[in-house]
Amino acid sequence: MNGRPLITGLETHDIRFPTSRDLDGSDAMNPDPDYSAAYVVLRTDGGAEGHGFAFTIGRGNDVQTAAIKALEPFIVGRRLDDLGALYKEMVHDSQLRWLGPEKGVMHMAISAVVNALWDLKAKIEGKPLWLLLSEMSPEEIVSLVDFRYLSDAMTPDEALEILKRAEPGRAERITRLRAGGFPAYTTSPGWLGYDDDKLRRLCKEAIDQGFTQIKLKVGADLEDDRRRMRIAREVCGPGFRIAIDANQRWDVGSAIAWVNALREFEPYWVEEPTSPDDVLGHATIARALSPIKVATGEHVQNRVIFKQMLQAGSLSVVQIDAARVGGVNENIAILLLAAKFGKPVCPHAGGVGLCELVQHLAMFDFVAVGGSLEDRVIEYVDHLHEHFVDPVVIENGRYCAPTAPGFSAAMRPESIADHTFPGGSVWIADATTALEPL
Repeated sequence: MNGRPLITGLETHDIRFPTSRDLDGSDAMNPDPDYSAAYVVLRTDGGAEGHGFAFTIGRGNDVQTAAIKALEPFIVGRRLDDLGALYKEMVHDSQLRWLGPEKGVMHMAISAVVNALWDLKAKIEGKPLWLLLSEMSPEEIVSLVDFRYLSDAMTPDEALEILKRAEPGRAERITRLRAGGFPAYTTSPGWLGYDDDKLRRLCKEAIDQGFTQIKLKVGADLEDDRRRMRIAREVCGPGFRIAIDANQRWDVGSAIAWVNALREFEPYWVEEPTSPDDVLGHATIARALSPIKVATGEHVQNRVIFKQMLQAGSLSVVQIDAARVGGVNENIAILLLAAKFGKPVCPHAGGVGLCELVQHLAMFDFVAVGGSLEDRVIEYVDHLHEHFVDPVVIENGRYCAPTAPGFSAAMRPESIADHTFPGGSVWIADATTALEPL
């Protein structure tokens, strides 16, 4: 598909999946999530479409969808001339920026639209997004980044040097990805609502499927966590990487004490031990718990907080999220920061569609930025992939490199119709069931 199509329309959908029924996705802070997508479709005069979304967990998805709709005037009537400039135009709009700035519902709305623009561009170019980005010149990639507030940690020239240093090995790494994929770890055994038998069974299945790391949710009850960690360690054996995730449950002191109480089970990393905004608190925890790693990022709201965390030694593992910060452009900035500070990127993907998106960013990082697979893994959660046109493919515990053009963001039309809230068939049936007599 060639040419420069005109964007003629932006439509939104409030899509929700009733995952709380089976406690899929449950953790200490989010006991009953309904995985949801504030979904956007960009339509063009040439027939091509761009798809994107912001991930939420139920209530408030309508608010997120309305924020996406507020960006319509920036998009309709535009062409894909300069996605760096268009991204900055939305982020720096003086009135919408007041709702952040560069954080929260409005910033996530920008992420959804930016990602839809990249999905559209990749489809027009006939390439999966990871490959489209990986084949850009270092200068083109740097032009996509907003360096405001970053220059004390990384200048455009330093970013350009990182990208040029990785350039000679790009072709070989593309070949490696296509042949062997990208390492994954699975969170599927570890949801807090699962009983011990299910935990034991899913740990065994993860090993049989080729995964070399799992993750358990923790933080609701220490004795429960000790029992669940003991089960996981018994099934997985010594040396197998078991990460733990507190989902922001603790204060700094209680985080240190709680993880120390689990230390005998050799947790590989502790994820989100405290508030995602507490840069210095994370640094204190990281010093106290070393060599256990601190990982965070799924709720870090922009590149500036990531910068400070890297400067302060607050984390050992950078966990980008495809749909929380300002989409592809801001995630490129964060990937460059991680490379500058020598930290591995292990993306967050626990949520509807996040596996589909973030695989592209991690693969681009491997090919064109970080240039390494050492200690790099992408989270994998075995939920809801059947609703996507181009779902992730996992073989022997690794993500297979996507081959279809785009950002793998498009949902099946029937899934959109059935799960639109509150009028979709899934939700009408749910409401009917709730009214039935016991």
